[in-house]
Amino acid sequence: MDNDNRYRLVILVGSVREGRFGPVVARWVAEQAGAHGAFEVEVVDLAAYEIPLTLPAQSPKYAGETYPRPSGMAGLTAALASADAFVVVTPEYNHSYPASLKAAVDWHFDQWTAKPVAFVSYGGAAGGRHAVLHLENVLTELHAVTVRDGLAFPNYFTAWQDGRPLDPGAEGYAKTVLDQLAWWTRTLRTGREAVPYPS
Repeated sequence: MDNDNRYRLVILVGSVREGRFGPVVARWVAEQAGAHGAFEVEVVDLAAYEIPLTLPAQSPKYAGETYPRPSGMAGLTAALASADAFVVVTPEYNHSYPASLKAAVDWHFDQWTAKPVAFVSYGGAAGGRHAVLHLENVLTELHAVTVRDGLAFPNYFTAWQDGRPLDPGAEGYAKTVLDQLAWWTRTLRTGREAVPYPS
């Protein structure tokens, strides 16, 4: 696939916690996605944006592009809107995902609609899988399509070295996820271009 036909993939770093590991994981995922060849990759780090926990009374579902987001969120909104697909990189905090990620999701609506989302998680024994289960429910509510396969890194603090997972199969698992994501990206973008998604 040549550069003109690549899909725009946003890799979202979901944690803003001090000392977080998310940027390390996101860099590796971006490397895998770049090598895959189907995607033009942008890493979007939530720590770079103003994302208040207090939202306006009206939902973005009904306000659309007139939704009153803080100016410090403009770059995030633009990145989400222009994406054809997403990979969400999330840790697991107390058996769920970070408040920063929920706030970023809740400030938006149409930006997720009829687009595919894959997950890469990390944590303790569960590898962030509880966080992903919760995110699948949330993003399905926003009419996104979650990809079945994902990557989970249990006990990441001993499972990574020099910015890379020690598991020799990790790159193969990543390719499987990216293959599925590319299929869904192609299918959903073709559908959106052919017929407006029913609201």
